[in-house]
Amino acid sequence: MSHAAIFLCAGSGTRMRGAVQDKVLVPLNGQAVVLHSLKAFQEADIIDQIMIVYRDDEQRGQLEEAFASVPHNYTLGWVEGGKERQDSVFNALNELSLLVEYVYIHDCARPCIHPQALRDLHKAVVEDDAAVLAHRVTDTIKKASTRKTLSKRRLKDVPRASLWAMETPQAFAREEIAEAYRRLRLDGLSVTDDTAALAQQGIGVTLVENLTPNPKLTVPGDLPYLEFLLSSRTAAV
Repeated sequence: MSHAAIFLCAGSGTRMRGAVQDKVLVPLNGQAVVLHSLKAFQEADIIDQIMIVYRDDEQRGQLEEAFASVPHNYTLGWVEGGKERQDSVFNALNELSLLVEYVYIHDCARPCIHPQALRDLHKAVVEDDAAVLAHRVTDTIKKASTRKTLSKRRLKDVPRASLWAMETPQAFAREEIAEAYRRLRLDGLSVTDDTAALAQQGIGVTLVENLTPNPKLTVPGDLPYLEFLLSSRTAAV
């Protein structure tokens, strides 16, 4: 039974507003952001190979250098990303060996993924064919009326008991998620995560509650928090 991870590294990172050249390569707690995901998967010991989605040849060269700096025994594949996230995932799925039975799709801007969370996800996907790491929404959520300005908006409460925030990795039987993405392209539909691709086909996904922080590096202010989380984890070992 072969398991592969897709490492999504091709994002433009526009919300970083030029604070770093490439958010998956910026040093964080002594290593490039992407290498923290590599380390977590190594420790979890759940995959056999990694397909890396890169933005352009320059970034690929930098990623190759980063991966070469850390000992690992994974077979690495490389595929150029597409215009949107779903195009990048589609490209990567098409490049995977047909021997791969399960695939873990991971946004490498989430460097705090914990090895135990990966093991929990592995157990769920083998049992149910589709699983996602997620956490319960604890903030009060409001839906605002549609106006151009933010002043004096009409707010409506959104019950949060049924709300979950999606994380990555999201894991699937390879053929099932590949077929879902093929249908998306045929139907000209857009999605923002992989569970939505399955939802378009009426397929359910198992929620794996993640109790360890797994935030995404999105804006410059996230860097100190991620550094703190990774440093705290290292100190606790």
